[in-house]
Order: sequence, then structure tokens, then C-alpha cells
Amino acid sequence: MVSLREIESGIGGILGCRGQADPASVGISLVSCDSREVLPGALFVAVRGFKTDGHRHIGAAVAAGAAAVVCEEYPGECPPTVRFILVGDARTALADAARVFHADAAGRLMLIGVTGTNGKTTTSRLITSMLNAAGIPSGYIGTGLCRIGGEDILLDRTTPESHELQALFRRMLDAGCKAAVMEVSSHALVLKRVHGMRFRAAVFTNLSPEHLDFHETMEGYAEAKRLLFGQLAPDGFGVVNADDPHAVYMTAGLAPDRVFRCSLEGGAAGAMDGRRVEAEISAMNVEGTRATIVFGEGRLPVTVALPGAFNVMNLLEAFAVGVGLGLDPAAALQGLVSADAVEGRMERFWSPDRSRCAVVDYAHTPDALQKALEALRTIVPAGAGLTVVFGCGGNRDRLKRPEMGRIAADLADRVILTSDNPRDEDPEAILDEIEAGMAGRAHLRVSDRAEAIRRAVEGLGDGDILLVAGKGHEKYQEVAGKKHYFSDQEILSTCLGKPGPGNEAKEHA
Repeated sequence: MVSLREIESGIGGILGCRGQADPASVGISLVSCDSREVLPGALFVAVRGFKTDGHRHIGAAVAAGAAAVVCEEYPGECPPTVRFILVGDARTALADAARVFHADAAGRLMLIGVTGTNGKTTTSRLITSMLNAAGIPSGYIGTGLCRIGGEDILLDRTTPESHELQALFRRMLDAGCKAAVMEVSSHALVLKRVHGMRFRAAVFTNLSPEHLDFHETMEGYAEAKRLLFGQLAPDGFGVVNADDPHAVYMTAGLAPDRVFRCSLEGGAAGAMDGRRVEAEISAMNVEGTRATIVFGEGRLPVTVALPGAFNVMNLLEAFAVGVGLGLDPAAALQGLVSADAVEGRMERFWSPDRSRCAVVDYAHTPDALQKALEALRTIVPAGAGLTVVFGCGGNRDRLKRPEMGRIAADLADRVILTSDNPRDEDPEAILDEIEAGMAGRAHLRVSDRAEAIRRAVEGLGDGDILLVAGKGHEKYQEVAGKKHYFSDQEILSTCLGKPGPGNEAKEHA
């Protein structure tokens, strides 16, 4: 229990207060911006969101027993038994209040943030594995999951709200963690979910069109990602994918000795100031990739357990974090190669005789789909083919749909369009928009995702590779606002182990 006086002293930008003359006598039991979570003694923060305005739920919070309310405008009635705190920015106030309530849990952990369009999950999980192997107990927060030791906590979003983050950090501290590795989304940065946090390392993976329904322009999207590097601790450093043209922008203003620039294309890294970490790829097949990491005078051979140059980059950036933290390079690399595979990231499934391979990947952006298909294209045996099954999510950026159709038609031998998470949109209308980018090239259109996967597996010959893209680790399909259980992995396992006739599908030429 924390006194309201303590929390008020930690909230910046207070414009005024009403009610409860002595906040020192008021104990706060909970901090939340969701009125449905409010319990007696809670502090409710009225945040203006995209779907609703927390100010509309102040009455419900008070009725549920809130002892105090933080708001950007006073409600029509302010009961004298409740403390009303007026602020200019409720999101900032929420982060400040949660920090005080949880005794600055974030400030007591070594924070490592990973941002970028693609690769955040794999890179973050690699860093977490490396730190734990090095004897630095570390928690992980990212897409759909928080992991603290052997405990997994399911999450609704990549980066939770600030009060939820602080609560998770508190649990990490209580479990003995010394560090926390987290994916930091562009939404989280703009919406101040990580306000006030200082990161020991900030990692930039790449930037390609995504979330433009929120950021509107690529410039706005890049600016959001760059915010992470502005929250580095005084002893913090940046790690960037120097092969991405946005890398220079991300670290502008940082001294060269505070930047690790990672590259698979040495020339790109050479154009930037900073400490170079490079990888030379020597061989790649469906089982993985062999490469050599070059750092300073050292050369370390490594086998990455996943195909694709982008997976080498993920490992390279995680390695750079380890070096930046002072870990022995060989020990850091050992911790990376021993990491568990990440579900839904180039996850492979085989037929019993291993003659056919299917890959499940979360690729749901044009850039990610292109990289996944290019990686598989290079390792398809001579005479074999590459098939892709994918769709696009509803209520999201529509501009990427025809572009993903074009990429699939260009890089795959066989394309099957299907439903992803249509949400509130008509699944067939989404497929129409994907088809618009395919220039009339032959493909199948099977809106039922399970049927599409079955149809794809039936068409596989010896040596063929199938990519099922878009949902990755997700275990649901969201249709008309409701989530239904669905697993690409389970459908694939059944079909590969026991292939059978599928339903009819329309052929488009």
C-alpha cells in the first residue's frame, strides 16, 4: 500500500486537486486506467483512447470504490470523499503513478529495448536467452507473452500499458531478475507506455511500411521508433541494423562509441560511425545457416538454427548487445545458439519421411513476407517448388494488401490466398484487394484457412517447401469481432502426417 501523497509527489504536471484534503491519510491499493479493474482504494487514471475516453468511466470507477481519480478535466460531480487530480497529460501521469506505486521497479532492472518492424520477437528472445546463460537472470516482455523464469504470462499486446509494465517488472524483481528484455512497439513509444524508463541498450532491427493507419507516414513511423534511442541511460548504447537505410537516423546524436552497427553487407556498415559487428554467410539450407561473426580482430563461426539472412541479423544484433554489456564474445555466442526456437518464427514441420517441409512464420508485412520467401527460395532443391499460403488482417493498413499479393506472385511458384484475421471486414473483400496486386497471375483462392493449408499440403511434391505466413504463434482467428481457436501448426501437423483429399477451391488465372 502506497499513500496518495507519495503518488501525487511523483506525478508531473499536476494542475490542481479537489476533495480529500489530506492525501497522506489515503492508501492506494491499485493503479489502473481500466474502470473494470478498480477495487476499493484504487487510483483510476482517465486516459483518452481511440475507442473510448476514460473520462466517461469516472463515475463507474468511483462507484467501484476508487479513492482517487487522475483526469484531464473534472467530471460534472466531484464527490468530496474522492481525491480528483487534474493533469495536462493523463498517459504521462499513469506512468508516473505506476512507477511510484511499484517502487520504481523498472529503474531497478537493466532494461533492454528492441524496436523495429520485423524481428523484434526473435531478437528479444535471443538476448534473453544469452543473458540467462551468462548468469544474469532476465525476464522477457513481447508479442503475446511475458516470461519470468519458468512462468509464462499471456499478454494482449506487444508492449502493455505503463501500469501493467511496472507490475510485470515488480514480479520480475520479486523472482530475482536483474534484467528485462522487452519489445517496444511504435504505438507504445508514441502513447508513452514506456515514459520515464531508461534503457541500457536500444536495438533497431529494421523499418518497412506497417501501422501507417496509425502513424500516417513513414517519416512519422520512423520518428516513433527513434524515440527509444532518446530514452537511453547515461551508460546506455544503441545497436542498429546498418543495412537498413533508417539506421543512421535512429542513432543521430549518439557518440560513435555508443553505437554498434551490425551488417551482412560490410559496405553499408562502413558508411556509419560506430563499432562494427559483421557476419559472413557461408552456407544456408532448410536446416539452418552457417556464418562467421567478425568483431574487431575476432572471427567466431556460428550455425544459426534457422534459414534466412534476416535470422543471422537477429543473432548478430543480439550478439552486439552482449558485447556492449561486457560479456565474453564466445560465451555470449554460446548463449545465443543454445536458445530455444521461437514459436511461429520460421518454424518447420516435416512429413514423416522428411521429403516435404512446411514453415510457419509470423510474416504479416510486405517486407517480412518478401524476406521469408527469398530465404526459402534460395534453399528450395533443384526441380522442387515453393508454395505460400497467406492473407491480410482486417481493420489494418489496406495499402499493404496488393503489395503482398505482388511479392507472393513474384517469389512463389504456387500462391494460395486465404483469410488471416478478418476482424470486422469481409474476408472476400480483403482477398480482392490482395489479388489487385497480382497482375492476373495464376493462384488459388480459399478463404477458409484450414482448407487452404490442407490444399497446399496436398499439392506438395518431394523437396517442395510450403510457407504458411501471417499468424505465426497466434492460436486464434478473429472473425466479426470474436476470437476462435485456430492453429496453423496443428493443421499442418495433421495434414503432413496424414494427408488426404481437401475441399474444392476456385482456380484463378
